Amino acid sequence: MSKTFKRILIANRGEIAIRITHTLSAMGIGSVAVYAEDDKNSLHTTKADVAVPLKGKGVKAYLDIEQLISLAINNQCDAIHPGYGFLSENVDFSRQCENKGITFIGANPHVLSLLGDKAQARELSISCKVPLVQGLNNSLTLDEVIDFFEHKNNSKPIMIKALAGGGGRGIKPVNRIEDIEQAYNQCQKEALAAFGCGDLYVEQLVEQARHIEIQVIGDGTGAVNHLWERECTLQRNHQKLMEVAPKSLH
Repeated sequence: MSKTFKRILIANRGEIAIRITHTLSAMGIGSVAVYAEDDKNSLHTTKADVAVPLKGKGVKAYLDIEQLISLAINNQCDAIHPGYGFLSENVDFSRQCENKGITFIGANPHVLSLLGDKAQARELSISCKVPLVQGLNNSLTLDEVIDFFEHKNNSKPIMIKALAGGGGRGIKPVNRIEDIEQAYNQCQKEALAAFGCGDLYVEQLVEQARHIEIQVIGDGTGAVNHLWERECTLQRNHQKLMEVAPKSLH
């Protein structure tokens, strides 16, 4: 039987926090919103049952694991919903929630250690005989990225990507060797700001690709299902503009 929660802390802000709050309200579950010092007038703070301040400003406040768990405990929350981005794929956050007896609404530490880190996810895919584009399965220095571009990818376009997180952050295509350094530095800075980790890896760029996702859900009891496929190809700056399910045939 799935666990029923009494109160959930939402470790996110903006639109995603509002959506989670609405769902919790419909389910009769209490909600606690958090906000950085510069987000105190944000709309999501007015939607939850309780809104509590975080120490700090901007993204860093929402990446403060110890502070978020402390607020959850102090506000009698039995679960934390990380939304997407921020700490949603952070294995340390998931593990610390587990250690404190708080349910992390998302993947457990073991799964996140495999899939939250894209290098680990590539290794797992290879072990499962899933075909992958050419890439390197570890955190790379700038020189290693340049070497991959020149010698392993025959100077063809590459994609520099953040090892942690997702949502189009810390990712940039590169077509020319002279652009690699700037792209690498931009990806590293963005990944560090968004996920608290600036590690990067590299893959061959797949051009004119279709982005089709299949979402898999589980309730922690062993019951697993899927939500069919969805079309996410239409994007701007690696952010999906439209998600349509099922995929189109054209």
